Parts: sequence; C-alpha cells; structure tokens
Amino acid sequence: MKNTVVIIEDNIPLAEGFVEVINNSNQFKVVGNYTNCEDALTNLTIDNPDILLIDIELSGMNGVEGTKLIKAKKPKANIIMVTVYENSKMVFDALCAGATGYLTKNLTPNALLDALHETIEGGAPMSIKIAKMVVGSFQKKPSKIELSEREKEVLTLLAKGNSYDGIADQLCISKNTIKFHLKNIYMKLQVNTNIEAVNKANKENLI
Repeated sequence: MKNTVVIIEDNIPLAEGFVEVINNSNQFKVVGNYTNCEDALTNLTIDNPDILLIDIELSGMNGVEGTKLIKAKKPKANIIMVTVYENSKMVFDALCAGATGYLTKNLTPNALLDALHETIEGGAPMSIKIAKMVVGSFQKKPSKIELSEREKEVLTLLAKGNSYDGIADQLCISKNTIKFHLKNIYMKLQVNTNIEAVNKANKENLI
C-alpha cells in the first residue's frame, strides 16, 4: 500500500511536476493537489494524507497558517514546506507551526523522493543551508535571565537566611505571594530548590 501525499502549491507547473514524480514512484501517490490551503483543509479528512507538501507563500492563507490548522485537525500529519525562501524567520515560523521538514523548490526529483522516504521513516528533511541555520540557532548564546525587582528582593532576603515569615514581614506581603514569586524564580532560573536558586542567582550576578 502506497503512502499518500497532498500537494498545496499555486505554481501549477511545479505542482504538476511533483505529481508526476511522486505518482511514478513505488511507495507514494498523490491524493490531492490544491492551489490553496483553504481547499486542502476542506478535504483533509477525505484525503487523509500521510504527508503534505506545502508552499509558504500562497494567496489567501499562507503556508505557515495552513500548517497550524492542519496540525490542529490532523496532529500526526507530516508536513514538508517547499519554498524559494531560505531565511531563518521563514524556517522557524514553519517549524514552530509544526512542519516536519523544509525544502527549497530547486530540489531534484530524487531529492524530493528521498525527502518523502526520510519523513515516513521519522526524519526531518532539510536542505543543507537550512539545516546549518537551524543548528546555528541552537549554538547562539542563550538570552539573559531577567528577574523582577520583587523577585530579586525575595531572593536577596532568602540568601541572607530569612524565613518565609521574616520575608513576608519585611516586604509586607503574604507567604503565598512569596511562594508565587519563588515559583516564577525557579522557572526562570531552571532550578528546583531555594538553595539552587540563590546559588544560580549569585553566579549570574542577579542579586
């Protein structure tokens, strides 16, 4: 049984080329070929595709918004964005929307079929340039941790050995409010205890 594919591409000659390549393969067949996301969404349940090839820049709903709605209706759908764009914002908009992979339109027929095979096997096909950008983004320095003034006050008093009652008295707030601030501090600092919070805050020069 062949894996099913839906194409959403308003460049008709390109879409027809994809259809020919895919339907001539042994493992895949096209069950829907649309020029917009709206029509594809209407027939999504009927087509029930294993993979969708979606252009990002479409008339009406763009491919990123379409991807969000498709994933909402069919969470397990494998979506490959096919576009002329290779800038990081487009990449991350697509991937954050739920796309499995991201390819450029100048790919060869063999590269298209390889991407479909990789997707079915659980991979995330990307062009070399895009893969480098994604890897590069993870290598960037993490953003600076920022605590509110009240969170800094709570941590500073905690570092000085004050109890929750003592902190509550000095800041004129309730113990529940202190716990609320500490919960936020834990999340921001990615720690689980008061001692870890104080130590990391000192290390990061936050207090």
